[in-house]
Amino acid sequence: MIRIPTLASASLLAAALAAPAWAAGADDAMLKLASTSGCMTCHHIEPGAKGPDGLAPIGPAWKDVAAKYQGQKDATAKLTQTVLAGSNPYESHWKGKVSGLAMPPNKVAITDADAKKLVNWILKLDASKKS
Repeated sequence: MIRIPTLASASLLAAALAAPAWAAGADDAMLKLASTSGCMTCHHIEPGAKGPDGLAPIGPAWKDVAAKYQGQKDATAKLTQTVLAGSNPYESHWKGKVSGLAMPPNKVAITDADAKKLVNWILKLDASKKS
């Protein structure tokens, strides 16, 4: 005998199937935002990726950023401020790991709200999963 799934079961199944599509859509939207804002000029998602010139990236890979700031309650605010205002080359905590010394201010390239959205997305990247 074939049973017809209940409305609740069907809803759960639909939600489960839609989740990966939503995640992919969110990734696409964030990558588009990052590209149009100029972020991808200096950053990559995956660690170890080389720039178009074959050199080490100017800025850290976003999965490395996510790993470094994992569990820090003020990470979103701190990193959003860094995106907007830039960083101090004399206090670079990525020194020796990337070819750039500081992040330039990006307030002219991205809004506060978009910077926060992008930072939140970056902080949720999983270093163990390949993009």
